[in-house]
Amino acid sequence: MTSRLNPYLSFDGDARQAMEFYEQVFGGTLALNTFGESGMPDPAFADKVMHAMLETPGGFTLMAADTPPGMEYRPGSNFSVSLSGDDATELRGYWEKLSAGGSVAVPLEKQMWGDVFGMCTDRFGVPWMVNISEPAS
Repeated sequence: MTSRLNPYLSFDGDARQAMEFYEQVFGGTLALNTFGESGMPDPAFADKVMHAMLETPGGFTLMAADTPPGMEYRPGSNFSVSLSGDDATELRGYWEKLSAGGSVAVPLEKQMWGDVFGMCTDRFGVPWMVNISEPAS
């Protein structure tokens, strides 16, 4: 798998509706995972979207999630740039360069869904998400 760069949008509880709307606009295949499916114990947040990905016939990829409890939702700056793939060396290199001189919100480490993931804001104020998956066998 090659590395992928795409926008990642954050929502305040309506990610499912937004992504279903974008699916109608662009077509394609929408995959949704909820916080409850991932084991979040808070029943008030169980049906909210932990991760959504829309892949379109035209080659667009759009990802999104509802802002989890404890994180601030900031309209107008509710996006990140997502880097993902299975080339750990390449993606860790990007992470090191992007986070240098910036701030780290989530350290790049193994997460509950099994991938290595981190969130940082670079020195120019651009938020980034890096997700390293296991190579397909």
